[in-house]
Amino acid sequence: MKISEIFKKQKRTYSFEFFPPSDYLTAVKFGINAGQLMKLSPSFVSITYGAGGCTQTNTFDLVDLFHNDLGFTCMAHYTCVNATKEKIAYDMRVLQDMGIENLMLLRGDKPKNEPLLSPNPDGFNYASDLIKFVKEQYDFCIGAGAYPEKHIEAPSMEKDIENLKIKVDAGAEFLITQMFFNNKYYWEFVNKVEQEGIKCRVIPGIIPITNYKQIKRFAEMTGATFPFSYLKRFEPHKDKPKEVAKIGLELALEQATDLLENDAPGIHFYTLNRCMAAIKLYESLSQDFKDVKKLYEKSLSPHIPSP
Repeated sequence: MKISEIFKKQKRTYSFEFFPPSDYLTAVKFGINAGQLMKLSPSFVSITYGAGGCTQTNTFDLVDLFHNDLGFTCMAHYTCVNATKEKIAYDMRVLQDMGIENLMLLRGDKPKNEPLLSPNPDGFNYASDLIKFVKEQYDFCIGAGAYPEKHIEAPSMEKDIENLKIKVDAGAEFLITQMFFNNKYYWEFVNKVEQEGIKCRVIPGIIPITNYKQIKRFAEMTGATFPFSYLKRFEPHKDKPKEVAKIGLELALEQATDLLENDAPGIHFYTLNRCMAAIKLYESLSQDFKDVKKLYEKSLSPHIPSP
């Protein structure tokens, strides 16, 4: 089923993101956790493209597993960095033949050894070009990335939102945000997006912190601001992994609850394949948030963040 069709049935969606396991032991643990996930009936799952050193083949294999063997509505990530138009066209046909109907189309990260991304004369340099090509040639429901604190390479938030509108105009039907830790950035971003005339759903992406070292890595990788109040909660327990994980879950639950109470259109959980934390977070949410029959009945008020 296309995610755009799911939106017609669900005012809120709950989705989980994974990347292909890179070794046998991780794959076994992942399989156990994926079994737990099946009990939750998420709106959809997404699989990242060649993340963590994995190959594209692993990504497509995992997409096939989730969609055809486990029966999830699955969204495959796809990037255009270093890909030719010929390869992209071939890969789109492979995904179509698998029965995949949903794609998250991204530019992709530049190689670590390149300070600047080299032009790609045989392919595409921007996600918007990739989206336009796929939209014109194939029948996928297309999602795109959004950045509440702006893309780390963008010169300004205004320019970033201009580029976002280009992606939507090219054919992106919904947006999923990069992770963030302060909800005010999400609501400010949503308001700016609406002012720009972007009408599609903007799904917030959040992640429960499971270890202390993740904090610095996430901030450096995404440009996300990590609240000082969070650091104060974590700092006394940084050498106590179980306590850090407990605090991370509590903070993520507070964040998710606040988003949903203010009528966010669901939650996209970044699992980093440690999906038990995301599963516990989802299970801890109020049933009112997860009951599609009650969604949006309480209020249709404007997007106003909690103080």
